Amino acid sequence: MQISVESTSEISRKMQIQVPEEKVREEIDTRLKSLAKRVKIDGFRPGKIPERVIRQRYGKQVREEVIYDLIRSSFSQALQEQDLRPVGEPQITPQEMAEGKGLEYTAQFEIYPEIKLAALESLEIKKPVCQLSDEDLEQMIQRLREQKKQWHEVDRLAQEGDRVTITFEGLLDGEPIGNGKSEHFEIELGSGNMIPGFEDQLKGAKAGDHLEFELTFPEDYHDEKLAGKNVLFKVEIEKVEEGTLPEVDSDFVKEYGIEDGDIEKFREEVKANMERQVQAALKEQTKNNVLDALFEKNPIPVPEALVKQEIQRTLAPLGDTLKNNPEILNQLPLDQIQEKAKKRVALGLLLSEVIRTNELKPDPEKIRSAIEALAENYEDPEEVIQYYSSNPEARAQIENSVLEDQAIEWILERAKVTEEPISFEELVKERQSS
Repeated sequence: MQISVESTSEISRKMQIQVPEEKVREEIDTRLKSLAKRVKIDGFRPGKIPERVIRQRYGKQVREEVIYDLIRSSFSQALQEQDLRPVGEPQITPQEMAEGKGLEYTAQFEIYPEIKLAALESLEIKKPVCQLSDEDLEQMIQRLREQKKQWHEVDRLAQEGDRVTITFEGLLDGEPIGNGKSEHFEIELGSGNMIPGFEDQLKGAKAGDHLEFELTFPEDYHDEKLAGKNVLFKVEIEKVEEGTLPEVDSDFVKEYGIEDGDIEKFREEVKANMERQVQAALKEQTKNNVLDALFEKNPIPVPEALVKQEIQRTLAPLGDTLKNNPEILNQLPLDQIQEKAKKRVALGLLLSEVIRTNELKPDPEKIRSAIEALAENYEDPEEVIQYYSSNPEARAQIENSVLEDQAIEWILERAKVTEEPISFEELVKERQSS
């Protein structure tokens, strides 16, 4: 077998493979002899069919099967001989397959990039730190009060903080946008849930009013058809409601699981939950900062096949929606999705290299703790623990997660780390936006 390899890019290869006719014939003869013992042909006893009859009837089919199998086996052998690690399936282009000519084909494919990690000591990482304050606690309790706000209709002009129910439609060049008219749509003025300027237009209106106004969609709006465009909105005000916040009393705290109505116990529970939020958010943001630093210091080429797989995983939850409404795909920020997929693939390769070069192994004690922490969220924790103990695939997911966390810790222990104070409010916002 003859092999030649051409580098068409840093991670792309074009391989030319030639398999001699003798090898092809040898495989064909072996299969025809095996076939002669098994097939039945009228006029011949089993196992006594002449070779020329077998070859005449099955020769073409067997040759095609042999060619197909030889392409697979010779490609695999060539990869081993050339010490190449392919990504995805190769693109096979037959060059010669005629009888008597042997087999010749080209295989184009991507390979995993060769990674030489920058010294971990050269990474500069900011580690966020957050200290909960009494003000943070009061703001959280205020938000919980907001969740229990009672609304009642008022006969006055709408103002900041009111809830306004509207029926509206937007027109772009005279044509309705989105799904047309939206009816009985509730908006809390000041929430910022609509495009800039929309809620301001509703202030000073009252039930029964009909409004018309033009607004410009933001340039970075997720729907490219509307980004930066002027749209005419027609709005009917159905009603205006004012909200009333509940007092923090025993009845209020009972609604949040404090059965005895103890307000102080409620405050302690809220603070404890905030502490858990803080720890989870700090861990997540620190991890993101580590990965960003690793990515910045180690630019690597990324195989397109892996990027496509990552994009497919990203869009998988939208499978049924895209199947029923394929036009939604045109509304997605595909360039952003591709860039994020490319970064995730690169980080996966880099983190795997950190683990490989430093021979990191998942800590059994940390695996056990991770499973127990997960089990606490279920009604029968012991059953969940048993499930992960007896299910290798499920346990492997926990092991991979633990190993990734260990790699992050390994990097933090060696990098230049600077603590950076951050408020609870900022921490929550950053986590929600990530």
